[in-house]
Amino acid sequence: MPVIEEIAAFADELTAIRRDIHEHPELGFEEVRTSAIVAEKLTSWGIEVTTGLGRTGVVGVLKGAKPGRTIGLRADMDALPIHEETNLPWASKTPGVMHACGHDGHTTMLLGAARYLAANPDFAGTAVFIFQPAEEGLGGARAMLADGLFEQFPCDEIYGMHNAPYDTPDNVRVKKGAAMAGSDFFDIKITGRGSHGARPEDSKDPVVIATALVQQLQSIVSRNVSPTSPAVVSVTKIHAGDAYNVVPNTAELGGTIRFFDTAVGELISARMRAICAGVALAHDCEIEVDIRNVFDVLVNDDSLSEAVLAASSPVVGAEKSGLTTELVMGSEDFADMLRVVPGAYCTVGHSGGVPVHNPGFTLDDAILPVGASIYANLVTQRGAAA
Repeated sequence: MPVIEEIAAFADELTAIRRDIHEHPELGFEEVRTSAIVAEKLTSWGIEVTTGLGRTGVVGVLKGAKPGRTIGLRADMDALPIHEETNLPWASKTPGVMHACGHDGHTTMLLGAARYLAANPDFAGTAVFIFQPAEEGLGGARAMLADGLFEQFPCDEIYGMHNAPYDTPDNVRVKKGAAMAGSDFFDIKITGRGSHGARPEDSKDPVVIATALVQQLQSIVSRNVSPTSPAVVSVTKIHAGDAYNVVPNTAELGGTIRFFDTAVGELISARMRAICAGVALAHDCEIEVDIRNVFDVLVNDDSLSEAVLAASSPVVGAEKSGLTTELVMGSEDFADMLRVVPGAYCTVGHSGGVPVHNPGFTLDDAILPVGASIYANLVTQRGAAA
């Protein structure tokens, strides 16, 4: 099935934009160059632009020729602190920073939709193009909301999408209801007492305490959470010591909690604090716990999930556009926007082949006109909806 003909005609230009952004990745709240490109492109197409929302966010507003609903479309812009290992001609020129999640593609797809709609304004309603900073755990959506995103730009509904290298190319998938996990990040600091490595009896060894604590934390999901409620506790960082013959004073742990029920997340946090308090008492040490919510549970509206399929079917075919029942333990801060405005979040498959958040990740540029066409269809179809 074809993408929108006019979008297909400038697909090469979209590829050039995407690769340029890819060469110059920027971390969350540092997307100065990317934001400037977005603002310049939108302005050149006659779209009203507001910058600086959520620090480096950009919002474009385009009114159609006919009255109708206001449709929000959102793309994220930030890169990850990963050193790229693709050796592509357009690989990152910034050491240690890479678009390893495809946000350069998301930004470009939304720019493609904006360009098409600006050139074809005979649609009903208003399109609000939201280019969000800092999706990768830094709270970019919350920053835009705190700056009055939907007070300044009220939307009747809102949509977002993510590339999916693990799916068949052009497959569009959306799940009704709870679709992606909420997430807390945690840091735990253990303060014991250091000693010479040859005299461990003089210490309160924080390394031993840390290893015991990791094992205890792994019991929370298996023994406190119902098997019918998906949840994950992952310790992903352990830091302690600098020398072979020194028992250190401190050890630090970090990681993430994932859940689909806020009450379950609160239960896990409470158990984590209780276990840390118990381990501190047992080992006569101090343990500080910092647990902070980073992502809400992403919940798609049922009827607007169907609207995503209606917009994608003309582009990829009905056989490649469908509902899924699978929960995703990954998190996405578009969830924060969906708590304020109803909408839906979908994935679009491509032939990149390497998982996201991997130094070898590549984005298939053929996905760009596909995503742009779906975004454009959402505006033209939903803006005229009763």
